[in-house]
Order: sequence, then structure tokens, then C-alpha cells
Amino acid sequence: MIQVKVFDYEHEKDLEQDMNHFLSKVDEKKIVDIKYHIAALSEEVEEQIYCFSAMVIYRK
Repeated sequence: MIQVKVFDYEHEKDLEQDMNHFLSKVDEKKIVDIKYHIAALSEEVEEQIYCFSAMVIYRK
């Protein structure tokens, strides 16, 4: 069965840490794909908000 795990953080280091923890528990052979996305939003001239997200597609 195909499963997905979605990660979403404001800081790339948080994303990296959580994904590495999750991936350490999944057999490499069962990973189908990993999708990565970055979004940047500006609400004000001085402030920019980032969103780092990833989706792991794997077999269970």
C-alpha cells in the first residue's frame, strides 16, 4: 500500500530534522519519491514568511 507523510515548517532546519527522524525509521527500498517545495510570502515590506514543505511517498 502506498502512503504519504507531509512535513511543513517555517525553518528549513526543523524540516530537515523531522524528515531525517522519519526517514531513519523507513526502509530505503520502500521510499518511492520525495517532493520538496518552498514558498515565500511578504505581508509587509520588512517581513517575509517562508514555508518549507516536503512530502515523502513510500510503501508500507
